[in-house]
Amino acid sequence: MIKQGLFICACAAILTSCGTDSPLTPPPLPDPTCEGLYGAPNMNTGLSTEVCFARIEGVELWTPRVWDAAAVADLRSWTLENPPTVPTEDPYLTTPDLQPDQDATCAVMVTGEQTYRLETFESATAAEIAGGIVTHGGACALCSSLGDLAAYAETPDQAGPVRQCAVDNLGGTVEELDACIQDAVGFTPPCSRIWAYNALNDRRECYSVCIANLGSPYNEEDGSLNPCLQCDEDNSGPVFKASAGRTRRNSGLAAAICRPCDSVWRVDHTYE
Repeated sequence: MIKQGLFICACAAILTSCGTDSPLTPPPLPDPTCEGLYGAPNMNTGLSTEVCFARIEGVELWTPRVWDAAAVADLRSWTLENPPTVPTEDPYLTTPDLQPDQDATCAVMVTGEQTYRLETFESATAAEIAGGIVTHGGACALCSSLGDLAAYAETPDQAGPVRQCAVDNLGGTVEELDACIQDAVGFTPPCSRIWAYNALNDRRECYSVCIANLGSPYNEEDGSLNPCLQCDEDNSGPVFKASAGRTRRNSGLAAAICRPCDSVWRVDHTYE
């Protein structure tokens, strides 16, 4: 449930933590003043690090956290006390008009030694006032766990293995596709299932254009997406964002697919 109320609004208005005189830290929202593309280009990207880079240059310079093996392992050591269940119905068929809540924020609420809950708040400021640690923009959903953050951080180029699973499982069941994605990337079961449903929807909506662009770079020279990825963005993006919750962009993670820097949340991912 999104946290609301006059108490939170009053605290936000004066920009102080409830019960203390400490000012709130700036929310990790996207920076509309930045320029350039954000990402971590590799041989599949089609762009160089001169035009796409893992930093955001706006009014202030922001660089993402560096994810080494120890940092990823630490994320996986946390226990989520309110995990989502694995969906059993394809949301692209049952709720095709589903849209993400762009104003909401998903926060980690630390409950003990390496234990936490996830809660959705109406804003990053409201999350901080309540003692939460912002983990991504948008409402909490199937991929919001720290375990899934670990999978995102560990594999900057997820398009490759997910695409290969889709190719290897043409005509297969969602369970078979799900198992392949889970094994290839390391998502939790709820998260791997929405990725599988996303791949199935791309098969329905984007099959011909994706087959034609199977070996194409992720980004065109002007920074736009290749036709297959753009088809996914247009036809599968809204339902995926609403159902998954966490994406690379709203988590501040640099990916092999480069994106406009002003679409990226500047999340530091320090959980204490």
